[in-house]
Amino acid sequence: MSYSQPAPIMVYDGDCGFCTRSVQFVLARDNKRLLCFAARDGLAGQGVRKRHPELQMVESLLWVERVNGEERVLMHSDAVLAVASYLGGIYGVLAKLGAIVPRFIRDPAYMAVARVRRSIMRGAPSCLLPTPAELGRMLP
Repeated sequence: MSYSQPAPIMVYDGDCGFCTRSVQFVLARDNKRLLCFAARDGLAGQGVRKRHPELQMVESLLWVERVNGEERVLMHSDAVLAVASYLGGIYGVLAKLGAIVPRFIRDPAYMAVARVRRSIMRGAPSCLLPTPAELGRMLP
């Protein structure tokens, strides 16, 4: 599967309740309605990792976008800041403030949350049930 998607893609862990809730959070606040979503182990998520072998063992939220005709993939705290920036408004302001914090501080904080993400939402369903309007933004 080649990447011809003009809209950005948020690649998430489809087996994680915390990650699924994060997708629902973004969907509820995405006024642009352009962002697409792909589970990490789905076809689109696997395609991203195949095109970027350095990501094979990475368990992180990924932000995939086209920049000057090239596919760019952000991970860890950079991906979170990209999502917040995309959402705009107060989240865009928070992204700008977060970008001031050096990555060597941001990424360990991201990794600390990532390590406990499954226990944070223990019992939360990991199944994402998009509305019919959102279904077209969910990549296989």
